[in-house]
Amino acid sequence: MKLESYWTDSAPAFAGADTPLPKRADVAIVGGGFTGLSAALAFAKRGASVVVLEAGALAGEASGRNGGHVNNGLAVDYAALADKVGRDQARAWYHAYDDAVDTVARVVEEEGIACDFARNGKLKLAARPAHFDALVRGFERLKNEVDPDVELVDAAAVRDEVASERYCGGILIKKSAQMHMGRFAVGLADAALRYGARIHTNTTVTRLERRRSEGMHAHRVHTSAGSFDAAQVLVASGATRHGGFGTFGWWRRRIVPVGSFIVVTAPLGAERAAALLPRRRTYTTTENIHNYFRLTPDNRLVFGGRARFAISSPQSDLKSGHILQAALVRTFPQLADVGIDYCWGGLVDMSRDRLPRAGERDGLFYSLGYSGHGTQMSVHMGGIMAEVMNGNRAANPWRDLPWPAIPGHFGPPWFLPAVGLYYRLKDKLV
Repeated sequence: MKLESYWTDSAPAFAGADTPLPKRADVAIVGGGFTGLSAALAFAKRGASVVVLEAGALAGEASGRNGGHVNNGLAVDYAALADKVGRDQARAWYHAYDDAVDTVARVVEEEGIACDFARNGKLKLAARPAHFDALVRGFERLKNEVDPDVELVDAAAVRDEVASERYCGGILIKKSAQMHMGRFAVGLADAALRYGARIHTNTTVTRLERRRSEGMHAHRVHTSAGSFDAAQVLVASGATRHGGFGTFGWWRRRIVPVGSFIVVTAPLGAERAAALLPRRRTYTTTENIHNYFRLTPDNRLVFGGRARFAISSPQSDLKSGHILQAALVRTFPQLADVGIDYCWGGLVDMSRDRLPRAGERDGLFYSLGYSGHGTQMSVHMGGIMAEVMNGNRAANPWRDLPWPAIPGHFGPPWFLPAVGLYYRLKDKLV
């Protein structure tokens, strides 16, 4: 069993830049995930000189360590959000995710990225009768206000789609998609390079020094490979722990890095895969500590979830992998004989209200806090932030959204075990 991401291990290699850093650039981007690469592509297409700085490998953090889903829909309940912020605002945010999935599809087509993109829809599975009752209660508002194509699926229909007795029904959201994350990342990076962007992997940004005499957004960018000046800087580093707290502390106080863990089986074979998940959708469950799964084109099952409220590391990933393997077998007992080929973890950059944040602070632009729904929104927001930084502030769907610091959060998330215990109790009681 490999303790690494299936997506990055099975993707083509990306060498990165083999040239020194420039003396100056129009735009410096901190983070070589989907937000940073998408922004780099958009800027380079406009003729800007752009430098992407990634502390590790290309898409080595959340962009290459997720479940392979490209799902539309909010990370929070639509009806509850509409009651809180108003229907118009909630609808706008919901449709921003529709736009985000469309953005991924467009980029894949325009740049000819071979990443097995498929729009097969997402089925949200009710783990308990009470959960299905809750889905039913929200269904009419969802259908009437934001997504007329959504379908309610009863337990019998779910069993036709998912070869498991665990689920009581669900909601089918047809706009959702899936893809090979590693191949998409390399394809996106290659496209940015073709238009003239520069991508430096294994280059940590250690400090950002504002150059007020050169303009309100100008910064001296200090990295592990040297320093250079940039007219604008985009922070697109998610829940990363790279770099100094002094430079990135404001964002780290507002994001909780929550571990999410994934196992990938050995190939099942075409016949067995077709019997397991014949529609080959993406699937998520309704528990607070939920699972998500899908098939790969080579007929492996990708099965993920919180498993443990812990930070990812090789030892932590292995412990979580054993928990996930047990959950996989509880869900699909017919796979008890199937081996696990891959196991890994990653950090989800959770905001307190599970809504993304993007804007400008002290001359630095940023987009992060995708809260587990980042694949599509990160790609979308990379292009959006290129528009914002070019003067179109109204393009940002998350503008003016307040973002207070999380009380008591100054470093490692010491409170995660208590949060995990709370959600486990909720799952047992509800």
